[in-house]
Amino acid sequence: MLALRDFARLQQWEVTGEYVDHAPANDPLHRTAWRNLLDEAAKRRFQAVLVFKLDRAFRSVKHMHDTLAVWEAQGIGFVSAREGFDTRTALGRLLLNLLASLAEFELEVLSERVKAGMVRARRQGVHIGRPPVTARAGFAEKWAAVRADLEAKRISRSEAARRLDCGYATLLRLLQGS
Repeated sequence: MLALRDFARLQQWEVTGEYVDHAPANDPLHRTAWRNLLDEAAKRRFQAVLVFKLDRAFRSVKHMHDTLAVWEAQGIGFVSAREGFDTRTALGRLLLNLLASLAEFELEVLSERVKAGMVRARRQGVHIGRPPVTARAGFAEKWAAVRADLEAKRISRSEAARRLDCGYATLLRLLQGS
């Protein structure tokens, strides 16, 4: 935030608001500050949106283009302090499109590499994901006591799941397997 404040001060811009989200760009449900920014843009409360880095704002090139088309119609520019572009200029729009395309490409390549690594790990017998509930330390003893209480109808299935610290569906799978 300090870098953005310094950038705005050097440009002699008046800062009308700061919008900080801690959720990733591809999590629109938790990006409340982003939604507030869009609302303020619709009311034309500012002339430009300044971000530290392009990938902090948009989840895809299409999302970027859609948002910037709306902002352009509203007379709002988009400026990145790190990449050094301003969509209010022709060169800035060109740089933005190049950088956005490269960022999306990089994300897709990374995703492909992760998926290939997971396939290779599975072929080598490596377990992907959380360990099963049954692998927890002391689970066998706990399960024996809980199962005995369930069979004697001293506890409900919900209580059994709570005691085992697992979900209800997990408990049902355990019961089916025993």
